Amino acid sequence: MKIRYFDHAATTPVSDTVLQAMLPYFQLEYGNASSMYSLGRASKKALEEARRKVANNIGANSKEIYFTSCGSESDNLAIKGTAYANKEKGNHIITSKIEHPAVLNTCKTLEKQGFEVTYLNVDKNGFIDLEQLVNSIKPQTILISIMFANNEIGTIEPIKKIGEIAHKNNIIFHTDSVQAIGNIKINVNEYNIDLLSMSGHKFYAPKGVGALYVREGINFEKIQDGGHQEKDKRAGTENVAEIVGLGKAIEDIYQEYEKYNEKLTNLRDYYIEQIEKSNFDCKLNGDRKNRLPGNANFSFPGVNAQELLLALDEKGICASAGSACSTGNPLPSHVLTAIGLSKELANGTLRVSFGKDNTKEDVDFLIQNLREIIPSIIQKQ
Repeated sequence: MKIRYFDHAATTPVSDTVLQAMLPYFQLEYGNASSMYSLGRASKKALEEARRKVANNIGANSKEIYFTSCGSESDNLAIKGTAYANKEKGNHIITSKIEHPAVLNTCKTLEKQGFEVTYLNVDKNGFIDLEQLVNSIKPQTILISIMFANNEIGTIEPIKKIGEIAHKNNIIFHTDSVQAIGNIKINVNEYNIDLLSMSGHKFYAPKGVGALYVREGINFEKIQDGGHQEKDKRAGTENVAEIVGLGKAIEDIYQEYEKYNEKLTNLRDYYIEQIEKSNFDCKLNGDRKNRLPGNANFSFPGVNAQELLLALDEKGICASAGSACSTGNPLPSHVLTAIGLSKELANGTLRVSFGKDNTKEDVDFLIQNLREIIPSIIQKQ
């Protein structure tokens, strides 16, 4: 049975070019990048080339890039590291109610350590209220952390304006850009970003590698002890093969950005159009215009999403009910709750996220099966 994959927001396959770039660093160029001999220096050179590629594609300098294991670690390092380093200036952090658990749970940990956190509301489309953001700022506010684009509903936040507000008030601004990298052209200077998190497996690099951008001059502390790798900010032997993969992946996706973005946007809009032409009741979640090119999130009244996903899986279709990081949580999605969805609608939500290998024929197959499966589920109720 052919597998049709529509869950690229959860993870992407490693591309052929990325895999080929990585292979030499498993068996041939396997030296420890911190070693002084030639084999180690070769690994160090590859690591620094990857750092340059990451920096170039977000408008940063190489010395502002720190490699991590994933987006969650990058978020932890950004938020905790900044909070700890600036606690003498204040203890107040501002974030939103629809952040990824890597941000929300990090903030909850900091609250237990004496920090104060304000969680901003969002409107029905998932946008934060800029007026509420301004009104939430206190003299002791040291950090604002707002995601670039939401992983569940695809809404793209007004990041440039948020950054302007932060800088006007001399506050550090961090954005979780795990979903945005590759899907949106980002220049950290144009967007007024001080810290930016990314994760390789969202844009055709392997799982287990990420990066954190930290603007030069921003004071942040390491959060784990060990060696002196990554300018003494992130201990641990460098994962050279995967770091090379990350560098190659970000280079590739931005070289093909216009073509990639157009394809995903067309597939998304076609899917949305076909779903809304169908006979069943549905609700599109997230902003219709300012959303990720490959994201489409619908709620279907009277449908149990878990039952829907299992039925789709029997047809070889991979999709999602929301964030893969929340799978197994019996509670409705915190994102869908925050935008005002009822428990019934939240539990009947299907997220589809397209990738570079999807075709219009794949989408037609998905739509055809949804038109058959959804009515059958509703009839059982």
